[in-house]
Amino acid sequence: MASNVYNLFIINKSGGLIFYKDYGSLGRLDTNDSLRLASLWHSMHAISQQLSPTLGCYGIELLEADTFDLRCFQALTGTKFFVVAEPGTQGLDSLLKNVYGLYVDYVLKNPFYEVEMPIRCELFDLSLTQLIRKDKGVIGR
Repeated sequence: MASNVYNLFIINKSGGLIFYKDYGSLGRLDTNDSLRLASLWHSMHAISQQLSPTLGCYGIELLEADTFDLRCFQALTGTKFFVVAEPGTQGLDSLLKNVYGLYVDYVLKNPFYEVEMPIRCELFDLSLTQLIRKDKGVIGR
């Protein structure tokens, strides 16, 4: 499972950052940096879909670097979920699918949430924290 998740981002279909959370002691970003990274990822993802020689390409799903791995999951609605983690982290696909499940359960089913707007849902945030801690194998450290 995920050994060390640094950040989690959720981007709406228009490219706007609707959720951001730091989970690691490394890789902390300020608000402007998180907005820039989300915007850059949205643009790269869209360009890769158009330039791909493979038919039916849905964009970049994994970016591996020396200091981090970035894994992306795009829902059918166009909402993108991506996580930045320690290099070589296993299980990021299943982690993102679980995050999507929490998003559906706690955000989309919330009658007070407006689609495409920033996510402000305490139960979603608490459930994400529990999911990330469980995947790290860390309890309250």
